[in-house]
Amino acid sequence: MSRVQAPASEQIGEHDGRVLSARESQIMSLIAGGHTNGEIAAYLFLAEKTVKNHVRSIYSKLGVASRPAAIAHWLASHTAAHTVYPGG
Repeated sequence: MSRVQAPASEQIGEHDGRVLSARESQIMSLIAGGHTNGEIAAYLFLAEKTVKNHVRSIYSKLGVASRPAAIAHWLASHTAAHTVYPGG
């Protein structure tokens, strides 16, 4: 697993105006990469329960109820933030 760290400028989340913290962005990036909570916990030297708490917070901030929905939201938002439009 390669190290993934989202810069503070890439923090996203639109539900109720709350944004993901740097740690939540890092965890969400790893989730979107297909990693389990256990793998993320081992990689970040956290307890799996801590990762689960972060995941629950991420779901709340993104306004989603499932891992696939969170991944879809993350990918759509992350891709939109990096889209370059011709002439703009």
